[in-house]
Amino acid sequence: MSNVANRTIFIRDNLEVMRGINSASVDLIYLDPPFNSKRMFEAPIGSQAAGASFKDAWTLDDVKEEWVTQIEDEHPALAHIITAAGKAHSEGMQAYLTWMTVRLMEMQRLLKPTGSIYLHCDPTASHYLKAAMDAVFGAENFRSEITWKRTTTHSDTKNWAAVNDIIFYYANSATYLWNPQYGEYDQQYISTKYRYDDNDGRGLYTLDNMTSPNPRPNMMYEWQGHASPPKGWRYSQATMAQLDSEGRIWYPDSKERRPRLKRYLNEMPGRIQDTIWTDIAPVNSQAKERTGYPTQKPLALLERIIKASSNQGDMVLDPFCGCATACIAAERLGRQWVGIDISEKAYELVIDRMRREVSLGDEELPALFGTVTHRTDVPRRTDADAPRRSPNIKDLLYGIQNGNCAGCEIALPARLLELDHVIPRSKGGADVDSNLQLLCGWCNRTKGARSNEYLRERLEQVA
Repeated sequence: MSNVANRTIFIRDNLEVMRGINSASVDLIYLDPPFNSKRMFEAPIGSQAAGASFKDAWTLDDVKEEWVTQIEDEHPALAHIITAAGKAHSEGMQAYLTWMTVRLMEMQRLLKPTGSIYLHCDPTASHYLKAAMDAVFGAENFRSEITWKRTTTHSDTKNWAAVNDIIFYYANSATYLWNPQYGEYDQQYISTKYRYDDNDGRGLYTLDNMTSPNPRPNMMYEWQGHASPPKGWRYSQATMAQLDSEGRIWYPDSKERRPRLKRYLNEMPGRIQDTIWTDIAPVNSQAKERTGYPTQKPLALLERIIKASSNQGDMVLDPFCGCATACIAAERLGRQWVGIDISEKAYELVIDRMRREVSLGDEELPALFGTVTHRTDVPRRTDADAPRRSPNIKDLLYGIQNGNCAGCEIALPARLLELDHVIPRSKGGADVDSNLQLLCGWCNRTKGARSNEYLRERLEQVA
């Protein structure tokens, strides 16, 4: 059960927020994170998103020691993948993957067994992210690599024109939710396959086989003078009679040929959607949607994903919600949603876009406006699996640390050592054994709600 209300926007580091959300409480996660493009993105002055910006460049200084430790403890093979990426590509890629991976681990915990995750990226780091997701979600749960044509061809004559993004789709288990999506048939397919019309108002149709693909002895009967196929008919006699009364059976001139089923074009769901998406235009061509946010994605893209991997009432999470396209799409489709972003602009944009793009019947905004919750705190887990500290944790840590302070490493009596959260509670750190240490009074107050790295720097200054 979720401990976060529907229509909530958190303005905070998403790792801190996700660490406070209950396990198995989310049905679908879509994330459009930084791509490690080594660029600085800023929304144009005068646009709705003016003031929104983010850095998409990484160094090992961005990596926290506790992230590395968590990855090594929970996914040793993944730690090797990240190190290899650093050697094959750069330290920047190693830092980026560490930053992303520790967040992907939280996302896997938040998903229900029937849940799915879609990670939006580009070729800059896609191959490394694929390896990371195989480790976190299981290679057996990889479902698709979607290619979205996001722009038209550029005039770069020195290389193949880069026009696509990549979206990795993973399920969280073998029992994932899936709603097939369909697109329109192209005219060539229609003219080739749907060549018949009885001119009775039902439109074009194609002819389909009515014989059974497998032996069915109970379906071997003569129909309207036509002998049974070797393996029998596909339908029972009662169904055949119903189809015949509806004029859905095509009869050949010769009894040597078999009747066939009429399948009408206007009754078909359409072409099953494949993994190459060329039919969704970039947001630059969608004036109503455009906010000026530098990496904004079109609503149609998110709506397709949300329809395919969630049902009405399900919970959708976007941990890098930016200009809130996933939140708006979820609202339009009757899903619950939670968005997280580091920029205050995310809340302003979701409210503005709700006003412009979400219709709730005759009450376009007022009923909704007051229900979007704006939070800057870290939620507290309430699920049964929420980790808890051991009742004798201080004695356990005293033995593990050999009676030394984890900061200055001075040996002290147990009564002079104090419990400290390695990752502060205010930043999403859990109250669990693995996130606790013993510090002397000076180290504890010097560290405060900061990291161990900060404490070590201060110790070096006073040494």
